[in-house]
Amino acid sequence: MGRVVVFMSLTLDGVMQSPGRPDEDTRGGFEHGGWGVRYADSVSGSMVGRYAGTTEGLLLGRRTYEDFFQVWPNRTDNPFTEALNKAQKYVASRTLSEPLPWVNSTLLKGDALRSVAELKHRLDKDLMVLGSGELVRSLMSAALVDEYILLIHPLVLGSGQRLFDAGISASLRLQEVNPTTTGVLIATYRPEVSGG
Repeated sequence: MGRVVVFMSLTLDGVMQSPGRPDEDTRGGFEHGGWGVRYADSVSGSMVGRYAGTTEGLLLGRRTYEDFFQVWPNRTDNPFTEALNKAQKYVASRTLSEPLPWVNSTLLKGDALRSVAELKHRLDKDLMVLGSGELVRSLMSAALVDEYILLIHPLVLGSGQRLFDAGISASLRLQEVNPTTTGVLIATYRPEVSGG
């Protein structure tokens, strides 16, 4: 059985919005886009590579899927484009329809949470969720997230969309922490099991 693993960049105050580019996600007038770029190093890069080999595919919400499709297939100066193109991408959306434009993309049919639960039972490896905050919060509320790999950046922004938003409650157990050379903590958590 596969697992759902959330791989997410966060600030110390929990902001997850737009770590990669200034124009990545400006909803709500967010003006701090691209905050995570200066913290990239070989340690964080090796962690990405480490987890990429354990995945069966990516699980993405519509907004993240569309953003990734606009950016990554057109870049050739990095090691990620080929991996993202080759990866199976499962997309949760109420508005998209097939065929999806990016190679190896599958639209989840019907209820996204039911579809993800079925995928977990069918697959042997992990499904990695990148970005996709709304989807992650839905998965958390349905107890479908098995692991969180949080890249916690030494930065406080004071505004922006947060991963653990109002109404989200979770008890997590720390599994591993790896510091990077730029002060980012890569912390791996798993949900506490009731009664455990």
